[in-house]
Amino acid sequence: MSSRQPIAVFDSGLGGLTVLHALRECLPREDYFYFADTRFLPYGDKPEVFLRERGVAIAEALARQGAKAMVIACNTATAAAAEAIRAATPLPVVALEPGVKPAAQQTRSGVVGVLATTRTLQSARFQRLVGNHASHVRVITQACPGLADTIEAQGPGSNAVETLLDDYVAPLAHGGADVVVLGCTHYPWVAEGIARRMPAGTVLLDTGAAVARQTERLLAAAGLLGGGEGRLSVATSGAPQQVTATVARLLGRKMHVEHWEP
Repeated sequence: MSSRQPIAVFDSGLGGLTVLHALRECLPREDYFYFADTRFLPYGDKPEVFLRERGVAIAEALARQGAKAMVIACNTATAAAAEAIRAATPLPVVALEPGVKPAAQQTRSGVVGVLATTRTLQSARFQRLVGNHASHVRVITQACPGLADTIEAQGPGSNAVETLLDDYVAPLAHGGADVVVLGCTHYPWVAEGIARRMPAGTVLLDTGAAVARQTERLLAAAGLLGGGEGRLSVATSGAPQQVTATVARLLGRKMHVEHWEP
């Protein structure tokens, strides 16, 4: 493996662009290959066995493509498939999971809220995370079916997204949460809308920066840091034209998107 090879980042859709942004801030000299598995968006309502098999297929294909490391920029894919992916590929793998531990450390009210997909909240991995790090606080979990794909399809500021946020954020506000974990990479796109529905001073936590630091540590340990030119390639398993439009809507600039099928 060479330091000149790219870091692969994958998500079910384009929520992982928030993680990619953190990676590029931390490691600007690296090259990146971002894969959006939009053919199967959203992951949050898919069976765990499907997500595990799909995650392994993507990891093996990324290794064959020449990636030097892989970032699972999807909480749902991490919950369902991280262990299987690590067992199936020699690549260094950085997995994303909701920031329950820092939330439990930061809460003053003793109440933590978690917004995530149904599949993430139902996973054994998430239950272990809460049991290991948040057993001393109250954790209010709120599944958000439809939110991730509505953000992509209609935009973060759309009326449809606003309606979903009204429903999903209210239980956390009423329950007294003073820290809210953004347990899906799509949710930082609507952080302002979530904050508006919570009491002033509520802390919102996402883990993009922590993922970037862990990626840096793993690459350094493997002697694979640097060597790139800051280039970015984007691919999708779905319709490139649709993804191009969504990237432009979310990032404010157009990018070439290729079709790629693991």
